This record gives sequence, C-alpha cells and structure tokens, in this order.
Amino acid sequence: MKKILYLVIACFLVGCTGATAPPAAGEGDAAKGKVIFDQQCGLCHDALSTNKKMGPGLKGLYQAPKLSTNGKPVTDANVLEKINTGGNGMSPYRDMLSDAEKANLIAYLKTI
Repeated sequence: MKKILYLVIACFLVGCTGATAPPAAGEGDAAKGKVIFDQQCGLCHDALSTNKKMGPGLKGLYQAPKLSTNGKPVTDANVLEKINTGGNGMSPYRDMLSDAEKANLIAYLKTI
C-alpha cells in the first residue's frame, strides 16, 4: 500500500498531466527547427552559405571553431545565449521563442 501511495505522490510532484518538460539542447527536432529558421532567421541569415545577408551566413556553424559575432566557442550553450540575447543588430529571442522552439532551432543549425 505504501508503494502505491509513494507512486501517487511522486506522480503528483513530477506531474502526471501529460505535460512534458521542454527538450534539452540536443534533443530538438531539426525539421521543426528548419521551419523556425525560415520564419524567424532566414531574412537575415543564410543557411545554405557563409555569405552575409544582414547577419552572417550560418552554413557550417557547428564546424566553426568560434562564433563570428563574439568569438566564443560554438557550443549549444553559446548558441543559445546568442539566440536569447541577440546583439549586433539581431533581435533577442528570449521571449519570442519557447525553450522547445530554441532546442529545435539548435538541432537544425547542427545539420547545416
């Protein structure tokens, strides 16, 4: 009986509503990320080349040793920071995209 009670309490504390936590970086859906890129980023960034539009081209971003805008290493955390804070003419997307959308976008950026 105690096991059932503990299970019920754990389920309540963790959440049995069917809601899931946003995906961690690296767990995003690249196909959904492409849609987000096309809608939110494609006007200023080229995904198919390194040619600059208003912002730098992002092809091969995750193969680069550092971000061109701030010189930091290309990691999920640094890319997410850039998405969140913007800068150099880029809008901050901290409140414009959900955590899941950002994870999807990062998953897509890893494929280009």
